[in-house]
Amino acid sequence: MKITADALLFDNDGTLVSSMESVVRCWTRWAAEYGVTEEFARVELHGRPAADIIGDLLPADRVAEARRRIDELEVEDVPGGVRLLPGTLDLLAGLPAERWAVVTSAGRALAEARLAEAGIRPGLLITADDITRGKPDPEPFLLAAGKLGADPARCVVFEDAPAGLAAARAAGMRTVALTTTTSRAELEADIVVEDLSAVSARAVDGGVEIVAGE
Repeated sequence: MKITADALLFDNDGTLVSSMESVVRCWTRWAAEYGVTEEFARVELHGRPAADIIGDLLPADRVAEARRRIDELEVEDVPGGVRLLPGTLDLLAGLPAERWAVVTSAGRALAEARLAEAGIRPGLLITADDITRGKPDPEPFLLAAGKLGADPARCVVFEDAPAGLAAARAAGMRTVALTTTTSRAELEADIVVEDLSAVSARAVDGGVEIVAGE
């Protein structure tokens, strides 16, 4: 499928890079420290801001401190805990800097550390620290589109998590889902691919043309 877009918006973990082993390792340690191991096992983890996850597990007056602790654990675990997913660098190398952004549910310090570890340097990075409502709310993607000066209806979102895809749909954006962390049956998107190696892109007048398919 060929699509011409004003801008491409990429989730980070599970889309550009994989740090799931680090995520599970750090959150499991965090849950044990806070005595919520059983409750943690029932919470949806992937693709959601840390504050929202913590809010499902702890009283409101403990969220800020607990958020600082998980941020600390995850940033410390970045070295050696991040790997590029197939196709990432080849795809990004062909994109004008003003035509793409990374939109992640991670906080800024963690997002910047993970991207730097993978050698990715986006011109625009939207993190959980920039918004009031995280995915599946459309706010993160709408903020990115606004900063890029792009029409939301002409943005394409690349996501691996159902929460992120729901956010993109709510923002009125087209979607490309990756099966890197979630089964194809659970992904609702315009296009579903295995990873970014199935996507190519080139700059055209006024935007970016992408071709995606298995």
